[in-house]
Amino acid sequence: MQNNQEINRLKNLVQDLLDESKKQGATAAEAGLSVDHGLSVNARLGEVETIEHHCDQGLGVTVYIGKKKGSASTNDLSSDSIKQTVKAACSIAGFSNEDEFSGLPDKDRLATEFPDLDKNHPWDIDAESAIDLAIECEDVARNYHTEISNSEGAAVNSHQGISVLGNSLGFLQGYQSTRHSISCSVLGERDGDMQRDYWYSVSRNAENLETAKSIGLKAAERTINRLGAASLTTRQCPVLYSAEVASGLISSLIGAISGASLYRKSSFLLDTIDTKILPDFIHIHEQPHLKTALGSAVYDSEGVKTEVRDIITAGVLKGYVLSSYSARKLGMQSTGNADGVHNLTVDSGTNDFTAMLKQLDTGLLVTELMGQGVNRVTGDYSRGASGFWVENGQIQYPVEEITIAGNLKDMYKNIVSVGNDVDYRGNIRTGSILIEKMSIAGE
Repeated sequence: MQNNQEINRLKNLVQDLLDESKKQGATAAEAGLSVDHGLSVNARLGEVETIEHHCDQGLGVTVYIGKKKGSASTNDLSSDSIKQTVKAACSIAGFSNEDEFSGLPDKDRLATEFPDLDKNHPWDIDAESAIDLAIECEDVARNYHTEISNSEGAAVNSHQGISVLGNSLGFLQGYQSTRHSISCSVLGERDGDMQRDYWYSVSRNAENLETAKSIGLKAAERTINRLGAASLTTRQCPVLYSAEVASGLISSLIGAISGASLYRKSSFLLDTIDTKILPDFIHIHEQPHLKTALGSAVYDSEGVKTEVRDIITAGVLKGYVLSSYSARKLGMQSTGNADGVHNLTVDSGTNDFTAMLKQLDTGLLVTELMGQGVNRVTGDYSRGASGFWVENGQIQYPVEEITIAGNLKDMYKNIVSVGNDVDYRGNIRTGSILIEKMSIAGE
């Protein structure tokens, strides 16, 4: 892609669509267009399983006729298709009920400055080189130990795309971004007991990926460490969430303070602004403008500017997570989170993972969670888990087939420590999280 030329071409298409919406009677409209291309390679047992070259495009439009709303989409970017897509959206709006809270964002909330967040780093890799990387990654994992008995394969993915967003308030912007990853998953067997585990690395810049060798080694090591897993007797004990699963705890918190849950009154954190819900040492904030980060964005999916802001300060809830619609329903303003949070960061303490285990002392280290047992209305929490039993700060043996349970209100208040072993591979950045006590159901 020739960066600026292609972005301008797509901007013109979006503007054509907005103009067409006005011609067909829409009082307001917004449109998004994306064009993506990439390469995906999967290898298993030393052989290529799939090679895919992606080239996708899509355009969506939402029109408002007064307070009536209609949406339609297409992957055909021709002039005739644009007209038909707008016609379909207007037709849907004509049959919709009026909603006093619907409409475009408030104009004064739209982004007006567009710094370069360094999100575009094309990876000059061909299919043959990607195959070599995937096979190398899997070979390292398969040869790690004689108890590695099978493989689910390794994958190399590289994607580059352009996204353009515009609305009838005059907002029209676009940007390029990339996302690359390497992953591996293998199986181990010991005395009839089989386990699987995986590892992956993801980044906007391929130079920042972990090596294929280190990913294969980590996947194999994690698999071998799980062999010989046992259950636990029912008990209460401290629980340490490893960094890769701790983000789920924070995700449940964000879900409970998000607009849709709040205006539907289906959240256990209703009416908790300026209320202490976490310990004093917890600080959670958004950093949407970090360069090259996976969650960085100048504006959200409505064009509303993103901002550096505190959500939790000294354990006190300082702000909700709102789109324009949910903000209006609540009598508030959009927080620039129509598409979720951006680089949500839980400030860490000084403990690395080893120190976190010592602080846990005797209890459960959780490394994997199963099921969706989180009740956002009551905060009740119950999920299948596996991990390791720890005594005197040392891992003793792997555990599985257990359930961990509690109530999120209590769990959040009883966070003892946050480690500095931060997982940067997602949109929520947190280290491991130690909770003082939870219920374990096992044998």
